[in-house]
Order: sequence, then C-alpha cells, then structure tokens
Amino acid sequence: MIRVAAVGDVHYDHHPRESIRPHFEALSQRADLLLIAGDLTQSGSLAEAKALASDLSKIPIPVVAVLGNHDFHQNNEREIIQLLRDSGVSALEGESITLTINQKRIGITGLKGFGGGFFGACITEFGEPEMKAFAHHCRVQAEKLRKGLSQLEADYKFALLHFSPVEGTLFGERKEIYPFLGSYLLAEAVDSASEVTAVFHGHAHMGVEKATTPGGVPVRNVAQPVIRHAYKIYTFS
Repeated sequence: MIRVAAVGDVHYDHHPRESIRPHFEALSQRADLLLIAGDLTQSGSLAEAKALASDLSKIPIPVVAVLGNHDFHQNNEREIIQLLRDSGVSALEGESITLTINQKRIGITGLKGFGGGFFGACITEFGEPEMKAFAHHCRVQAEKLRKGLSQLEADYKFALLHFSPVEGTLFGERKEIYPFLGSYLLAEAVDSASEVTAVFHGHAHMGVEKATTPGGVPVRNVAQPVIRHAYKIYTFS
C-alpha cells in the first residue's frame, strides 16, 4: 500500500513564509509521499519560490513537484527548479523519478503539460505560426509524458501534471476556456503507457476532483480550491 498526499495551486505570494509548513508537520504519520501539481508561486518570483522551498525543506517525506503556468510568468522557471532541488524537492519538467517506499518502487513522470483542448474543440498545427507553435508545444509535452511513463519500471506509476488530461475534472469551468486548461493528448499519452496507477493535476480551480481517462486511469484534480484542504491523501493498494 502507498499513501500519496497531493495538492496543487498553493500560489505562494509575497509574504508566505511558513504559511504551509504547519499543515505538514504531522504528514509523515499520514502519508508516504507528497506530490505538488504546479502553480507553486503566485507570480513566478524568486522571493516566492525561496519561501516555498524553505517550507518544503522541512517536510520529512519525499516531495515531488512540477511547475505551473504561474511559475513561468517571470521567466524564472530554471531558477525555481534549482531552488526546489537544492531544498530536497524532486522538481520535474519532462523527467521521471523512481523512489523506493515501503519496499515498493514508486515511479513518477512529471511535467507542466499544456492546453490545446479536447475532442471536437481542439487546436491543431494549422494556420498562423503562433497557432502552430501553440499546438506543437502541447504535442511535445504529451510525447514527453508518454515516453516517460512508458520507460518507468515500478510497482506504482503516477503522472504528475499541472494541466488536465481530461474534460471530466473541468466541469464547473467555463467551456470557452477548456482549450487553456488541458489537452486530450495528455490522456492519450497516459493511456498508451501500460499500468499507470493515477494522474494528478491542478490548474482548474473551478473544476471537480475526480474523473478518468478514456482508458480508465483515475484522474484527480488536486487544485487547492477544489480539494479545500492543505492536501488530500489517496491510498493505493
């Protein structure tokens, strides 16, 4: 059995130091692993990232995180990733990690993902260069996810994203913005890999928590405004 604590969209702002740490003081007694699904900061500033990294460094269980769109806002994404890694957090962007917990191998492929939309209302690589670039970036992200998950050899395999792979966790959001909240290509990547245990994402603050990919893989929207807690724990047997 593996107990996964997950949350997204913590949005550390200018004065956040220790705002999250008290909620995690007893986490080691409740969970084996913490996953953070992007939007770690409010505006992508290094001050916000340093405060978060300081708090996360005190958490006594493994922490794995990906960045969200907010974390890219000031073009500090590389520095933010390094700050997190220096604090002991496994910050992933198109990469995978395998941890051994309770004598089980836990494999995680993590990346931000991207938008693009879903069947019947998706962006394609056609038209202006800007539109082609948008659609191409999503396809590249999906391919990184597919490759990473396919190469994992683990007892549990998790995809950690910021953008959603399915429409199901977006219900409550305005349909007009679905193309900016996720892409069906991410779900295709998950379903093409074998034996994926679950997908975690954030980003959709007005969405719902639970859905599945077309192939039946559980998807959980763990954006903090959705789960309404500092984190939520999921148990996998």
